[in-house]
Amino acid sequence: MSLTRRGFLVALPLFLAACSTRTAPTTDSGSAVLNAYAAIPHPEFPLPALNARMIQPHLRRQEVDYDTSHAKGTLVVDTPSKYLYYVLGEGRAMRYGIGVGREGLALRGNAYVGRKAEWPGWTPTANMLRRDPEANGPYRNGVPGGLNNPLGARALYLYRGGRDTMFRIHGTNQPQSIGLAMSSGCVRMLNHDVIDLYERVPSGARVVVIQA
Repeated sequence: MSLTRRGFLVALPLFLAACSTRTAPTTDSGSAVLNAYAAIPHPEFPLPALNARMIQPHLRRQEVDYDTSHAKGTLVVDTPSKYLYYVLGEGRAMRYGIGVGREGLALRGNAYVGRKAEWPGWTPTANMLRRDPEANGPYRNGVPGGLNNPLGARALYLYRGGRDTMFRIHGTNQPQSIGLAMSSGCVRMLNHDVIDLYERVPSGARVVVIQA
């Protein structure tokens, strides 16, 4: 498996929060969708435009109706539906399509955003090195941030009780993986979408996971 297909794996206790939801997408104009995925300039890592027509409409970033008891500013990872919601309040949320962990490896349990990083570096975890030393061994000393890094343009590091869970919500340079369960545990987002989310979410934001 290629470097960009790797994720993170750590055993976490299951603790689910109840969430009653109703969603209905807001219809975006074609120009709004194209603008959402336009090129993003950067002095070192300019992000090229993403052809939004290659993304299934329901997986594109969009504001939706969302009835929930969770407070404004909460991130809700809906693993079965492959959506991440950022609760806006007043019955609305920003919805993003995501990629999640393979069966048995998906993120479980509530957490909070312990820190954030732009164009983060990546180092395989000890579990990843043990599980697949041939694929991950060459990268044991880490990979610098950039367009080819598996964490993409941004990363939100998920913590519990003051400790890093080793799970992340991060970008990806594999847009075809969005909507699928193929990672080793982390939540993947389109680079354009994770940049949008990154600007909205402060450190300390609560993360709730809905599990099948």
